[in-house]
Amino acid sequence: MKQVLIPLATGCEELEAVTLIDLLRRAGVEVITAGLQAGPVTCSRGTVLVPDTTLDAVMGRPFDMIVLPGGLPGTTHLDADSRIHALLQRMNQEEKFIAAICAAPSVLANAGLLQGKKVTSYPTCIPDEQLPSMEYREESVVQDGRVITSRGPGTAMVFALTLIENLVGREVRLQVEGDLLFRSS
Repeated sequence: MKQVLIPLATGCEELEAVTLIDLLRRAGVEVITAGLQAGPVTCSRGTVLVPDTTLDAVMGRPFDMIVLPGGLPGTTHLDADSRIHALLQRMNQEEKFIAAICAAPSVLANAGLLQGKKVTSYPTCIPDEQLPSMEYREESVVQDGRVITSRGPGTAMVFALTLIENLVGREVRLQVEGDLLFRSS
């Protein structure tokens, strides 16, 4: 079974986090949510999520993908955490999938993982000085190899479905879409 890590930071965008967790689990993917600290995480709109574990508890585990939900100040907290940067670097070296939505692609940029890549994000979230080193696009979801980025809360469903297709195949993606009565194409 494919395993995905979704780190949860105080101030993350709950629509993105819950959509990603829900759809990936519907696809039979094992999703591990990990708080930066122990205890519940209060999201950007006041929703409280209870992570499965802490980031420290899963630092040495192998994952097939890491997905960063956006939101502010959640993205700021992810970016300030050296463990997140270390995980991103390790997963990149292991040629695993790295994904981020909304403001969170800025964490990938600050970790040095977007140079020469096609990317998207919530408008203005990637620092201007870093934009020349990448090919920025305004599409809902942009994939360049094993790096997958998306624009924001309104694109979370298509983003999650793209992650499903990459992890477990198009047939499973179409099954999940059908069960949701959703058409992405």
